[in-house]
Amino acid sequence: MQTPVIEYKKILYATDLSDSGRAAFPYAASIARLNNSNLTVFHVLKPTKIENYLVGYIDEELWSEIKTRDLEEVKSILVNRKRDDTAIKKCVDEFCKGAQVEDEEHPYIAYSIKVVMGDPVSEIIREASDGGYDLVVIGKRGAGLIKETVMGTTARRVIRHCDRPVMVIPLSK
Repeated sequence: MQTPVIEYKKILYATDLSDSGRAAFPYAASIARLNNSNLTVFHVLKPTKIENYLVGYIDEELWSEIKTRDLEEVKSILVNRKRDDTAIKKCVDEFCKGAQVEDEEHPYIAYSIKVVMGDPVSEIIREASDGGYDLVVIGKRGAGLIKETVMGTTARRVIRHCDRPVMVIPLSK
């Protein structure tokens, strides 16, 4: 019996921008580089308590504009803006660049950024399946209230329900 060749042509790196998420990025980037894969950095905004969640992502002017609109318009403003002027995508991009080490042998990896609003577990699973990804890479623990649990709720639920292979990366000490 011959061992099948597993190819990772599309990799989904799901991050909540936590330290654990930062630890997972080099794995996703390395696998993408080695396989000449497309890498998508995927971030989900939770719709609950949006004002507290967006602090640091957007300026006061954009927040004032958002407060006057309903949730669907908010989603449209945050998700569908061009990459060049989206504060959230810029923050995610800076997060990824900060997690990379560049040298002549290993130049920066190219990736696309996708930001959506919703339940992180549902959106990660939906994106992995609908986007035809070959692998999902996620940090073991996120930025939730109980950081010291063995495995974060999001990672555990993604593993349980995702129909794609999931690589879970622990936060190195």
